Amino acid sequence: MSERQADAKLVERVQQGDKRAFDLLVLKYQRKIQRLLSRMMREQNDIDDVMQEAFIKAYRALPQFRGESAFYTWLYRIAINTARNWIASQGRRPSTPGQNQTEDGETFDQIDNLTDNNTPESVLASHEVARAVQAAIDQLPAELRSAIMLREIDGLSYEEIAQTMDCPIGTVRSRIFRAREAIAAKLRPIMDTQGDRRW
Repeated sequence: MSERQADAKLVERVQQGDKRAFDLLVLKYQRKIQRLLSRMMREQNDIDDVMQEAFIKAYRALPQFRGESAFYTWLYRIAINTARNWIASQGRRPSTPGQNQTEDGETFDQIDNLTDNNTPESVLASHEVARAVQAAIDQLPAELRSAIMLREIDGLSYEEIAQTMDCPIGTVRSRIFRAREAIAAKLRPIMDTQGDRRW
């Protein structure tokens, strides 16, 4: 059974009045939603409040959910819209990635811990590249940053990102392309590559 089919079974149980099935969906996705919100907001209390509100909205809207998109994508869209509304109501700007890490600590700084570096020079270079990537992502406009993070960190397909961000797939492709180009431009001086090459 695929992930989408398993979620569909749980959704069906919720729609039939089984509240425990919704608890299972919350347990399954709360960390992913928290990670998503931590890229948009700074304070943990605010993240928790918005996450709770998003799950409440999802629960109330589930009777109308018809499974045209994956539950995961549908829930992400609710969470993003809830966060945007909250940010607008507070008159705040979204935070940049890396300012508020969840326990997963998923930032590009983690690249350092995944590589096998043998010399002090390679360790230094790896740190420098990781910092440059993180800085480049931090400087991206919100829509580019969201698109690249949904693709590279969360592993969503272009179609899922389009549904999550409520825009055409062509727009998603353009945003991811522009984000990669911006990151590559920041890395060229470090990687010593030519202007017509990314890496």
